[in-house]
Amino acid sequence: MIALRAMAVATGLLLAAPGAHASPDLDPASGYRVRNYRAPVTLPVEGGRRVGLPEVDRLKGEGAALVDVMPQRGGYDPETGLWRLVDRRETIPGAVWLPEVGRGTLDARLAAYFAGWLARLTHGDKGRPLVFFCMADCWMSWNAVKRAAALGYGRVYWFADGTDGWREADRPLENADPPPVPALDKPEATTR
Repeated sequence: MIALRAMAVATGLLLAAPGAHASPDLDPASGYRVRNYRAPVTLPVEGGRRVGLPEVDRLKGEGAALVDVMPQRGGYDPETGLWRLVDRRETIPGAVWLPEVGRGTLDARLAAYFAGWLARLTHGDKGRPLVFFCMADCWMSWNAVKRAAALGYGRVYWFADGTDGWREADRPLENADPPPVPALDKPEATTR
């Protein structure tokens, strides 16, 4: 029995009562992973479905938007919204790279950036498929799937193998540049 339970946990198939997945890495209130993002993902994705390469190909053929949520160590400039690219990113051709939106907690500006880009990518159609990915063993795309579902998107998919799996299948990657985060609104100057 212990061996079966260990195998179920390792493969992420263990279904248990609410709260049974308590972990210091998960926020108990939201359920998002909030630290140690580069680790094997042992829980089923909430609000979406895990897919492999054949399904990603099929979904792309159906017009799915691919969203890369790989973080960026440099963050973004709060004044301009431009990303400080410390690391170059190669992504799946046609994907949009939205760094940092897979974190467990987002400031209001990044939350609006995420929601705005999803609306833009789907043309406001919450039934259009969205495929989220990062790298293998990365909780950020898991978080992004959960977050997109919470925004009301109904066809949300998680390509858990991410760019690692894409590359291992001898598929090409392309250099990515993330769109800027909308700049802060400047208060209008007043004259007295």
